[in-house]
Amino acid sequence: MTTNILVAYDSSELSEKAVEEAKRQAQLVENAVIHVVTVVSHGGPTTNAMLARSFMNDLAEEARPGLERIQNELEKEGLPCTSDVLLDYSFRNPGSKLVEYADENQIELIVLGSRGLGGVGKFLLGSVSSQIVQQAKCKVLILK
Repeated sequence: MTTNILVAYDSSELSEKAVEEAKRQAQLVENAVIHVVTVVSHGGPTTNAMLARSFMNDLAEEARPGLERIQNELEKEGLPCTSDVLLDYSFRNPGSKLVEYADENQIELIVLGSRGLGGVGKFLLGSVSSQIVQQAKCKVLILK
C-alpha cells in the first residue's frame, strides 16, 4: 500500500523545511510518494477576468521550475515524487484547494510551514495552515 504525503510549497524558507520533513517522513514508511504542490490563487478583485487568468498562469509558470527541481532532487534520493501547480480561480483560502487535492489523492499526511511568502507570490499565509488543520481529514504537520 502506498503512503501519500503532500507538501505545500511556495519557495519560502519554511516550505523548503517542509520538503525536508516530508523526506524524513517518507523514509519512515514503505512505498511513500511525496506530492509537492503549489497553489496559485486569485489575487483579488479585478474587472478583467481574462487578465487575472493570464496573471495566474504567469505565476504558475514561474513556480514550475522550483517544483521540478524539488521533484528531481527527491527522485535522485530514491523517493517517488509528483509535483503540480494548482490554479484556484475562486476567492477561497488556498488551504481549501490543498484539502481538495488531499482528498482526491488519498493523502495521509500534509506537511507545510506555519507561514509562507514565496518568491512567486503569496500562496501560503498563516491563515492557510489554520484552514488546513480545520478541514483536512488526514494528519497535518505544521513547521515553525
